[in-house]
Amino acid sequence: MQANDVWLVVPLYNEAKVIGDVVRTVRTRFPKIVCVDDGSTDQSAERADEAGAVVVRHPVNLGQGAALQTGFAYALTDPDMRYCVTYDADGQHQLADVEAMLERVRQGDVRVVFGSRFLDDRTQAAGLRKLVLRMAVAYTNLTTGTRLTDAHNGLRVLERGVVARLDITQNRMAHASEIVAQIGAMRFDGKQVAYAEAPVHILYTDYSRAKGQSLWNAVNILAELIWR
Repeated sequence: MQANDVWLVVPLYNEAKVIGDVVRTVRTRFPKIVCVDDGSTDQSAERADEAGAVVVRHPVNLGQGAALQTGFAYALTDPDMRYCVTYDADGQHQLADVEAMLERVRQGDVRVVFGSRFLDDRTQAAGLRKLVLRMAVAYTNLTTGTRLTDAHNGLRVLERGVVARLDITQNRMAHASEIVAQIGAMRFDGKQVAYAEAPVHILYTDYSRAKGQSLWNAVNILAELIWR
């Protein structure tokens, strides 16, 4: 698969234990990866740099939305970039899913592909967590006019024109719904931007759960959406 026109954008905050392995694995297929170190207090930036990623740093922690916006701005400086992939730093995404989503966008009939945990049964999430996330999806669909099954999945593929128009102002958990809302409102040649979903496998590990993949985090997502 052609990879020189793809940038992976990875928000990075205190992931020194795993980010080196994540970057090295990604770069076996996608050489262009920018990690936005969002004010980490550990050696995350150093480990990412050693593994071969471009590292851009925030001097203080601003939140994942801000990190994505910074990563998009960096990727847009590459004139060869045609697609951005948003990718989590904790190792829970699968490169095979990235390749399938890119293939879908390359067909040319959609500009965005959102990853969804709920289109097949590979992702093993607790029942109550699934319920809360589905409530968040229902709220996002209601308020954005989109129709998705999983609005808070960190794995997305975005065509350059979409990336250039995104302006993320919700820095923390609500940024995912803001991305969906902005994409839902975009028009190209007078037509609403075309998007699709693709099934993805989110690998929940003890490490990723400890880093924020808990039921409480799902509840926080829903609460912040309603507050927003």
